[in-house]
Amino acid sequence: MSTPTEVIREQLMTGNTEYQRLCQEHARYAAQLEQLATKRYLTDQEQVEEVRLKKLKLHAKDQMEMLVHRALVQ
Repeated sequence: MSTPTEVIREQLMTGNTEYQRLCQEHARYAAQLEQLATKRYLTDQEQVEEVRLKKLKLHAKDQMEMLVHRALVQ
């Protein structure tokens, strides 16, 4: 059984272009982080990039959750 939050996420995924964009961004950042994680050692520049990607991924997730919260309270 789906929770109300899961139902809202599914609805947003099918009908909200902003949520879809954020989801795609989040997935893209996750893929880039996975690529960095395959390296045994990271250069200084790669370490900075890893931190930047983590912040961007978290920001996208926060925005997605904000849209879910708005939909729940309506």
